[in-house]
Amino acid sequence: MKKLFDFNVKFDREVVALTIVSTLLLMIDYYQRLTPVKVIDRVALYLIIPLGIIVFAFRRPVGEYGFQWGDWKAGLALTGLVVLIGAPILWYVGRNDPAMVAYYAHQSGPAAALYTFLDLIGWEFFFRGFLLFGYARYFGANALWLAAVPFALAHISKPALETYSTLFGGVLFGLVAWRTRSFVYPFLIHWFVSTFTIVAAASLR
Repeated sequence: MKKLFDFNVKFDREVVALTIVSTLLLMIDYYQRLTPVKVIDRVALYLIIPLGIIVFAFRRPVGEYGFQWGDWKAGLALTGLVVLIGAPILWYVGRNDPAMVAYYAHQSGPAAALYTFLDLIGWEFFFRGFLLFGYARYFGANALWLAAVPFALAHISKPALETYSTLFGGVLFGLVAWRTRSFVYPFLIHWFVSTFTIVAAASLR
């Protein structure tokens, strides 16, 4: 009977913590409201809590998890390149995909850029900092895919075309973070993508 329950497995506590905490935070974001303002919830869930875990539980510098400027020259160059290539594609899709128009057009307004900033700054640190560099300590570059999967699943309920693109989009964002050792530049790219899509969709109103 004793051998029956001898599974002979050993878990690394940080990998377990990353997996459990990240999954719970995504679930809490979906099911719970912590404050009257959703974007404030997301700053707390995806930025403040992960930073606290890194500092107080893992006891490591936050820069090791991409919370730094990193290689800013490469970061700005890659951000500019993605913006130049992505802008015409986003303009076309944002105006011609009915699901994208229906989902994003009503989000336009004077505070749209600020709203997306607050919505995405924690989101990007969570996926391109906390998870990516946390998993990379144990799985190397394969962490790019490990972090991209929950990122893609978190988009379910958004327009189908966007959701399908997020698996590879998540890897692309991850590559930018990997190259620069910073979450800042994928955040800037994602902020542009989201805000520009809203502008494109709203232009039809």
